[in-house]
Amino acid sequence: MSGHSKWHSIKHKKGLADAKKGAVFTKHAKLIALAAKSGGDPETNPGLRVAIDDAKVDNVPNLNIERAIKRGTGELKDEMEITEGFYDAYGPSGTAFFIQYLTDNKNRTLASIKTLLNKHGGRMGEAGTVAWMFEHKGIIQIEADKEKHEEIELASIDAGAEDFESEENSINIYTESANLHEVKKRLEENGYKIEMCKLIFKPKNSIKISDKEEAAKVIKLVSLLEDDEDVVNVFSNFDIEENLLNEIMGEE
Repeated sequence: MSGHSKWHSIKHKKGLADAKKGAVFTKHAKLIALAAKSGGDPETNPGLRVAIDDAKVDNVPNLNIERAIKRGTGELKDEMEITEGFYDAYGPSGTAFFIQYLTDNKNRTLASIKTLLNKHGGRMGEAGTVAWMFEHKGIIQIEADKEKHEEIELASIDAGAEDFESEENSINIYTESANLHEVKKRLEENGYKIEMCKLIFKPKNSIKISDKEEAAKVIKLVSLLEDDEDVVNVFSNFDIEENLLNEIMGEE
């Protein structure tokens, strides 16, 4: 499993601290509202469907989801004009960071992200210098013992999956972004419980980090960026072994 996928998997298992739940719910609401601008029906708007599924993984209440959809479609008035964008950046150990943001003030967001990068061993890159290192994909994660992975792979391939990453107790299934919902639907029909389902930017190649101090620096920067109110996703190409990730996160 790629390092960044492991990172998010471990975070999900640990759960969200109460202090951070509100911020996470707000970020999901922004993503849902943005997707709903293309239509408020998830059956005909795949982007909205994925945003809703992703929000439900983090236990966002249905009322919050419904309000966000109405803000996106204009049924509820929203005074703020939200802009979506990406920043290309670099982190410790030469890692690449592709940072997705939603903001009503680009100057504030840029200043905040630059400050975090500069303070924690990173730097901003020129537009496009990092984006090419990533591919837009869907990811589905299922918790299952290794002996079940082959049957899960076969069911996924029939639905349109294209790649897999296997761990001892889980499997990650990668799809083309347009096929994510169909693969998820087929797996659920086959009785599999989906732990995570979302659209991501998957690194084409990874940078392996084995040194604990360097790995901790990378994780610290990712955590701080993800805590920023305007940042909705941080994609990176680091590869840190799961036991080292668990050790670092256990010390936080």
